Amino acid sequence: MLTDPVADMLTRVRNAIRVRSEKVDIPASKMKLEIAKIMKEEGYIRAYKVIKDRRQGILRINLKYVDGDSVITDLQKVSKPGRRLYVGCKDIPKVMGGVGTAVLTTPRGVLSDKSCRRDKVGGELLCYIW
Repeated sequence: MLTDPVADMLTRVRNAIRVRSEKVDIPASKMKLEIAKIMKEEGYIRAYKVIKDRRQGILRINLKYVDGDSVITDLQKVSKPGRRLYVGCKDIPKVMGGVGTAVLTTPRGVLSDKSCRRDKVGGELLCYIW
């Protein structure tokens, strides 16, 4: 049993990048789908899709490489099951000086740090991607 499915997703993507895999399959959920959507919008991955199966479905992420190097340098889980981290809209950190992206879960759904600043909304800081 997984206690933190988002951390499992980030680890699977990180491991796939290290072995230079073109795609990675992850058990699907609404939260993971929203994180993949943000990764696509920010240009970290080429595409994603949900493959139906008899259970919860599989989220397939197609990773993006430029000149043989991954666009994603690293992913870091911030809020953990034992220690949740909440931030207000003015306290959202800039990842790598604004080059990276922070992903937050807010009352308006899962949003990137740029969207949270624009909409002036805070929430739980899920992860950093750079």
